[in-house]
This record gives sequence, C-alpha cells and structure tokens, in this order.
Amino acid sequence: MNQNFYDKLNNVIAKDSILIDEPMSRHTTFRVGGPADFFVTPKAKEEVRDVIRICKEAGVPYYIIGNGSNLLVSDAGYRGVIVQIYKEMNEVKVEGDLVKAQAGALLSGIAAKALGAELSGFEFASGIPGTIGGACVMNAGAYGGEMKDVLESVTVLTGEGKIIELGRNELELGYRTSVIAKKGYIVLGAVLKLERGDGEKIKTYMDELKEKRVTKQPLEYPSAGSTFKRPEGYFAGKLIEDAGLRGFQVGGAQVSEKHCGFVINRDHATAADIMELMRQVQIRVKENSGVDLEPEVKRLGDE
Repeated sequence: MNQNFYDKLNNVIAKDSILIDEPMSRHTTFRVGGPADFFVTPKAKEEVRDVIRICKEAGVPYYIIGNGSNLLVSDAGYRGVIVQIYKEMNEVKVEGDLVKAQAGALLSGIAAKALGAELSGFEFASGIPGTIGGACVMNAGAYGGEMKDVLESVTVLTGEGKIIELGRNELELGYRTSVIAKKGYIVLGAVLKLERGDGEKIKTYMDELKEKRVTKQPLEYPSAGSTFKRPEGYFAGKLIEDAGLRGFQVGGAQVSEKHCGFVINRDHATAADIMELMRQVQIRVKENSGVDLEPEVKRLGDE
C-alpha cells in the first residue's frame, strides 16, 4: 500500500470509507473480479470531487462505479482507486412532480418512491438493476421508456473539478449515450419530472413489467443484464440463438438458456471465462449473420 497516497485520501474522506485490496467480486452483479488497490465510498458530492482531485494530482488511475450492474472486472483486479457512488449517496426526495435523487440511488428505489407519491412516467425503470448515476450516463431504457423522457436536470462533476447542473437540453441523450459519457463527467445527482397518476394503475403496470422480467430473464443467476448492445435492425439475443449458442458454456460462464441476450455466471465463473465466452459469441454471430456484436458490459482491469 502507498501510505503517502492513503494519508492524502484520508485527509478528505473518513477511514471507514477507504478499503484496501478490496475484492471486486463483492461489488459487481456478475460476482467476479479481483482486488482493487483502493475502494472508496464517498458520502457527499464534495468528497467525490476531493477524491478525484487527489487521484489526479498523484497520477493514480480511478474509476467510478454504482452498484456494479454493468461491469466486468478482470480476475487481476484494478490498479488504482474504485470510487463507488452507491449506498452512501442514495437519498431520494419528492417535491411536487419532481423527484430529486443522489447518484447512488437505485432505479427500483426511485420507482417505489414515485409510486408512493402517485407519480407516473418512471415505471419502465423499476426493474433495471442499476443506479440513477449510471442510467443518466448511458440513457438507460426498457420497455419503450428511456431516461431522456423524464430527466429534468443532472448535477455532474466536470473534468476540471467543477460541480455544475446540466438541463435536459444540454444532456445530448441518445441510444446508450449522453454528453456525460462523451465528456467523461461524473454524475452526482439527478432531477426527474414525472406526471401525476393513479397509484393503482402505476402499481399494476410495474407489476406487469416485473412479471415480464422474471419470466423472460435469468434473474436467478449473477449477470450484468443485457451483455451486448442491440445492433440496428436486430436483437442481440435472437442473433445469438440463431448462431446455435443457447446454453453455450465456457468454464462457469454460460449463454443463458432462458434469454440468449444474457451471459450468466452459472457456476463459479471467472472473469476470464466470461470474457472468452463473449469473444466466442461475437465470432460465431459474425460468421452466422455477418453482424458485429458490441458489448454493453464495461470491462475493467488488467487481463
């Protein structure tokens, strides 16, 4: 451990918010990944800003995660600082038809809060297994809804260390992208504008979407959700199935038999198993249909 760097971190964030050599398998929904040199959990946006500043000044790599739902960390882990914006920054408040959330709030929790206030428009996100921070970066969507439909503003940390607020017209939200992603901003919080609705109808719709997920997706196994982006004019799961890959396995990693768009940690898979499985799926799909599959899952760490 670099004691000098640790001391600098400890000047801006409490000791109990800094873990050393922390296994990333504890912090990703794939349940794989080796140790991060430092794993920090800021409790406020100013702490995020200060931790990033110290990393930059020391030339130490850093990476921001939420609940690790779209992340594949290598078995070798990560040499640098993982900054987790999750349970320590997950406050959600309702003010009229606005929902104000810190970046670490889970989408499911925000949807539940909106339901409690009889606000409609966020039902589509109720089953997406991620935080609002990550959802803003990639304009997350499901079942015909996207973040761009409901985002009013997003508070971000810029590369220059400034905390600014971006209005909906400044966010440049497209399919799985945003100005936040393009400029490498860090999401600190978001404001959603929803509509008054009927609580019973909202709950019924959320229950319907949950039923769809439970019956169609392999939620009983660790995964990172949809493994590949949807190629234009196609569905990734259908292309993988057409290539004869339903149930295809490498080590403990498997193409889900329930939904071919999901790669699952079937049985104590390593990150290397999952990476190799994804590689082989891309090759076979390309050979079979001529389509290039692009991973939706972010990869992190040394191979």
